[in-house]
Amino acid sequence: MCGRFLNKLPVAEIARLFDTRNPSPNYPARYNLAPTEPVLTVRYNPKTRQRALDALRWGLVPHWAKDLSFGARCINARAETLATQPAFRDAFSARRCLIPASGFYEWRKSGTTKTPYAILPEGEPLFAFAGLWENWRDKEGGEWIRSCAIVTGKPNALLAPIHDRMPIILDRAAWDAWLGEAEASEEELLSLLQPFPPERMRAYPVATRVNSVKNDDPGLIDPLLAEGGVAV
Repeated sequence: MCGRFLNKLPVAEIARLFDTRNPSPNYPARYNLAPTEPVLTVRYNPKTRQRALDALRWGLVPHWAKDLSFGARCINARAETLATQPAFRDAFSARRCLIPASGFYEWRKSGTTKTPYAILPEGEPLFAFAGLWENWRDKEGGEWIRSCAIVTGKPNALLAPIHDRMPIILDRAAWDAWLGEAEASEEELLSLLQPFPPERMRAYPVATRVNSVKNDDPGLIDPLLAEGGVAV
């Protein structure tokens, strides 16, 4: 799964990289994003034929959900069941997005110990997670809530020793099809959901400060130091 990630690039730079055209949201650098918080997403508007960068609630809430708490169970969508899982199949068909990320965290379990790892791009400014988004409104006619989920799949060779799942990261060449800018069949879309090349990312252990959502600072991605001040 993917339960924490970071986004440290300036919003203007993210908008440039994804060629979004709407006014960018006011969004600070974040180093410990957690479920139910607003996360940046890139969506395609077929009416304007432009991409938009917005902040959506992390944890997808289907239109038929009774309340927002449903989203806590839907922070990730398994690539293997996107087309059939009731919570995600409509969004997979019509509401796909990209979720920019400067990296993510995963925990390696050894006995009763869990060691957090930071996984960052190697030689690239950010990752583009495959995502889904939805609209939800309560029965009382309140405000519309837009929410999202990160698509996950099998790990690559780098992540396999750490965890059995990882976010699906899409190459720039796949963005058009995933966003719906270019026509693609269900089979073609599912074929995009492959493990990201391990040589294009790096992973290293970090301090357990990342375990607490109260901590949100650049130091969270510093390599864990062993005795003598050498990185583990």
